[in-house]
Amino acid sequence: MSSVRRWFVTTNHKDIGILYTITALFFLVLGGVLAMLMRVQLWGPGETILSAGAYNQAVSAHGLLMVFWFISPFAFGFANYLVPLQIGADDLAFPRLNAMSYWAYLFSGLLFIASFFQGGTFDGGWTMYAPLNVPTYMPNIGGTTVVLALIMFIAAVTMGSVNFLTTMYRMRAEGLRMRDLPMFSMSILLTVWMMLFAFAALLAALMILGAEHLLGVTYFTADGGTLLWTHLFWFFGHPEVYIVFFPALGIMAECFQTFTGQRLVGRKWFVLAMVLVALQSFVVWMHHMFLTGINLEIKTLFMVTTIGISLPFDLMVFSLIYTMIKGRIRFTTPFLFSLGALILFIIGGITGVFLGAVVLDYEFRGTYWVVAHFHYVMVGGATGLFAGIYYWFPKMTGRMYDEFLGKLHFGLYFVGFNLLYFPMFGAWETPRRVFDYAPGLSGWHQVATIGGFLLGASFLVMFYNLFKSVATGEEVGDNPWEYATTAEWAVSSPPPLENFPGKPSYAGGKLSFREEPELTADGSGDGVSSTRSDSGLASDASETSSGHRPDGGVRAEGATAGSGGALVTGPDAVAPSATSGATAHAGEEHADHASIWPFIIGLAGFLTFLGVSGIQEGGAYYWLTGTGGVLSAVGFVGMAQESFHVPEPTVAEQWPFGGVENMKLGMWTFLASDVVLFGGFIGSYLFLRVANGWMHWHHAFVPEAHVTFPGLVNTYLLLASSFAVVLALVAAHKNSSRGVVAALSMTWLLGVGFLINKGLEWQHLFHISTEAFPDGWNVGTNVASSTFYLTTGLHGAHVIVGLIMLMYMIPRAMKGAYLGDDETSIEYFGLYWHFVDIVWLFLFPLFYIL
Repeated sequence: MSSVRRWFVTTNHKDIGILYTITALFFLVLGGVLAMLMRVQLWGPGETILSAGAYNQAVSAHGLLMVFWFISPFAFGFANYLVPLQIGADDLAFPRLNAMSYWAYLFSGLLFIASFFQGGTFDGGWTMYAPLNVPTYMPNIGGTTVVLALIMFIAAVTMGSVNFLTTMYRMRAEGLRMRDLPMFSMSILLTVWMMLFAFAALLAALMILGAEHLLGVTYFTADGGTLLWTHLFWFFGHPEVYIVFFPALGIMAECFQTFTGQRLVGRKWFVLAMVLVALQSFVVWMHHMFLTGINLEIKTLFMVTTIGISLPFDLMVFSLIYTMIKGRIRFTTPFLFSLGALILFIIGGITGVFLGAVVLDYEFRGTYWVVAHFHYVMVGGATGLFAGIYYWFPKMTGRMYDEFLGKLHFGLYFVGFNLLYFPMFGAWETPRRVFDYAPGLSGWHQVATIGGFLLGASFLVMFYNLFKSVATGEEVGDNPWEYATTAEWAVSSPPPLENFPGKPSYAGGKLSFREEPELTADGSGDGVSSTRSDSGLASDASETSSGHRPDGGVRAEGATAGSGGALVTGPDAVAPSATSGATAHAGEEHADHASIWPFIIGLAGFLTFLGVSGIQEGGAYYWLTGTGGVLSAVGFVGMAQESFHVPEPTVAEQWPFGGVENMKLGMWTFLASDVVLFGGFIGSYLFLRVANGWMHWHHAFVPEAHVTFPGLVNTYLLLASSFAVVLALVAAHKNSSRGVVAALSMTWLLGVGFLINKGLEWQHLFHISTEAFPDGWNVGTNVASSTFYLTTGLHGAHVIVGLIMLMYMIPRAMKGAYLGDDETSIEYFGLYWHFVDIVWLFLFPLFYIL
């Protein structure tokens, strides 16, 4: 395979991790250029190099690019590369889904860039507050394109979240308990849980906003609509702070342990604090809304929750400080960036306490105090991620970076950062997102601009260092850090294709590698496996009496995987070759690592969304939409028919989902996210109905022609279709091919009947003509029609997806598929279909009865 083609077809987690990292750094540069334009503009008050509109676009695009397309994806570059290595997995549970997640991420970013060439990009700020985000104030196509780019980005996030959760619960090495996960993997686990729910809420908001631009719905222009957007956005927005910071916190914990030679002090309490923060992050969002008309009692309640969430962080900060005190610090570049991240985050946390108090928030909200605080927290997190790039650079490349240049980068970065953002506390009276300010504040802004350019220059040093070191850096062994103890340091640098020379196991209290069972001619194993222990295992005073490290790691002292598959320590340790993991066992079952279809589907999504963004203009946008739709169909059919083998581990630690297959757990996880998506839509309906008067709603906004009967019929149709899916599963149990085909066909017909009935109902409502609704009751007539059509339309789209699945399954069932042990596909489909039916049981009373 050519080196270029490899990157388009790869599904290997390490390759995907590298692609994520490089792409995120590209968006860092793009966002950084926009930031430099802003700082030049702010050298003095008033309009200088940018017009008012251009400045608004630069501010908005900078924020969106950095928050969405740089920081989190940068962290997940490391997560993709390292989490499977740290937990002892060969790859992620769904490799093609992982590749599809990356391509959706890349093409969503390219879609964002395209918005600049469509009359201007989004210019309403990165928080996209209503009503500035609606077409009345943002009529250009570029604003719509940004909304669609964010929707595509969230699709990538959801795929990644499902994949990581399934992998980390189902594919850990034998004996690796959840509480023993390395700190970086633990931080990623909590991060993806937050991402799964927080981004689903944002997806609901963006789908509604997209419908405002493309279909003319009236959510955010109705009474209460502005406040509705704020609730939806900040329900996502505050967890996003911790989604950004948690991976950095995991890296900081790893680096503090490695470069102090001291296990993290109070590790279990550190983990508990992270869990508490992850949970509390969803109950503090209203502190961003203290200036709204929310009553004082609720504001006081959220002030208390805001102060409360700082307490677990206090514990984590003291844990890191005591780890330094008890250890012996080695001031390497990764440690310096980790220490710098801790200092910056402490400043960000202290200044955030001011904003958590209602009275002070009245004064500081909307000023540069918020800008400075926000960057000390968010860029403080990014500082921890830069520690990660230096920490794992030797593992990813097999070469060491230039330590002098690394420290020079840190010095310029840390000084530049504080010169840039600390003066903003002095210039706090400057209104945020506005380029004009009082002339007396010029000195503060000029110092900040100098700091901004110094910060930018530090990245030139970083890029030069990394590029030079990849080509000519000193070659390193498996573990260049004396006290690194996690499993990625037990294999060669860079790791082999399938990661390990055998099956990793912690069953004996230490990391070792088990031989796979030899396969017989028919592909079955003899059930015999053994643990290779050709060499003695060095002891370590920091281990427990059983030899089990409580951080899920291997020993310090430069542990490596020897050629015999045992874990060897000491100066005579020999690293496995780059191919040893792939060739150690001739009879071992191997996974596939290449597929072009994720790239095709990502490209199709890009073309489809680009076409939809301007579909109201017609012309080339129609062609783009059609081409993208056809390519999407080709891609999904090709992926479904592709032979792609991903063996599940025969021996793994799988608590608490030991009896659940990977696919089933993945479906459960996806549906959990879908619950929040529908919750966002249903919650929006309830919020707007209360805001407009519960009883007044039906009297003023809903025509008499909107009756219960069509909804009742659809309820019976969907309940019957769910029963038909159960019959299909029963027929599969009985090995009845005809029964399976008949039951699946009945499910399809009932689903089609649901859509036909729904279409007839909509057609009737569109064309009613009464005194109150002379032009019919269509999508944009009023807020009631908007909520009805959009929410039931989202449900109808789920029904259509289910019918497409059935159109693939029925022909296969005719050929004898899904019988006996192969019935799981019907079960997985049933989970989805029953969920869709259950959602309708909520929508029917809300929209037809109450």
